[in-house]
Amino acid sequence: MKIASRMENLSPSVTMAITALARELKAQGKDILSFSAGEPDFDTPEVIKQAAIQAIKDGHTKYTAVEGTIQTKKAIIKKLKTDHGLNYELDEIIVSNGAKHSLFNLFQCLIEEGDEVIIPAPYWVTYPEQVKFSDGVPVFIETDDSTEFKITAEQLKAAITPKTKVLLLNTPSNPTGSVYTKEELLSLAEVLKDTDILVFSDEMYEKIMYDGENFTAVASVSEDMFQRTVTINGISKAVAMTGWRYGYVASPNKALIKAMTKLQGQVTSNVNSITLEAAVAALDGSADADIETMRVEFEKRRNVAVESFNAINGISCVVPKGAFYLFVNIKEIGGDSMKFSADLLEKEGVAVVPGLAFGTEGYFRFSFATDLPTIEEGIRRIRKFVEENFA
Repeated sequence: MKIASRMENLSPSVTMAITALARELKAQGKDILSFSAGEPDFDTPEVIKQAAIQAIKDGHTKYTAVEGTIQTKKAIIKKLKTDHGLNYELDEIIVSNGAKHSLFNLFQCLIEEGDEVIIPAPYWVTYPEQVKFSDGVPVFIETDDSTEFKITAEQLKAAITPKTKVLLLNTPSNPTGSVYTKEELLSLAEVLKDTDILVFSDEMYEKIMYDGENFTAVASVSEDMFQRTVTINGISKAVAMTGWRYGYVASPNKALIKAMTKLQGQVTSNVNSITLEAAVAALDGSADADIETMRVEFEKRRNVAVESFNAINGISCVVPKGAFYLFVNIKEIGGDSMKFSADLLEKEGVAVVPGLAFGTEGYFRFSFATDLPTIEEGIRRIRKFVEENFA
């Protein structure tokens, strides 16, 4: 049996591989602290659990519409209107099995052979893999600490070619926590004017913002950007519902939503019917107090982690404005992120993700989506590792 050649060009997820390895080592009895997974350690809010239990009791256990129930789509529409002043109709929304699934459907429906997708680096590991799987060409714009890992209008203009189909933005960012301001988004929007380039805006971490900063939805900055922006979002991160698998897309392009529905109908059909019911409570404000409680705790953890890392000679990190990651700079001590991460796991039992996995060497990603004592112990071990091996 020969595996299809298209699979040869698809790389496995490094973040998932490291997380799985850390779990395996821990199961073997080894003292492992993992900061590799992008998963909140909080439980799903009780109001959402109860909504799911009630859904089961009420018999919501059958097939639903492929694109999502009217109730869940109305909750998304209301949320986007309330939070960002954006107006969508029912046939401009589709619910999928997580934002990763939403992105896959988008690329499959829009990208043809040779189409270019501009992706700022560092990037979430899935982006370029899905572009390549769809016969597209990922085009990377390099960033670093000096711009808080955000691209400039000048960089975007230089990256555009006649083959450019999509600009993919992720704000707040995985893996850096960087957040684009309204002014920065407007400068990018100016470059895109009079082009046919779409913007895929991954806004999964929009509720996890720090220092009193307000999140700006990409589609909200101008009418032109609204028309060209495809918003991808979900409830995995901010509402601690990673295992529930619920992502959604909002776009004024009804033909695109129709195409995605056609594809999804032949691949997965509808999202889990219980999740669809429970998601309403995650979107309609019922869980807002729980979301804020988690956000406040994430901010405390961020502050401790940033201060602790920046006190270690040879490494540093910028202060993220959102999400729950630090992208830690190790260039001063060699910058080989794969070796650093492998040695750190072997010698100190600490799992982090090498920056190379996100397309940017010289860094590692540290997730602070875990409890404070674990964070403090993990950074203590990292300090020990750096002092003993790079002094």
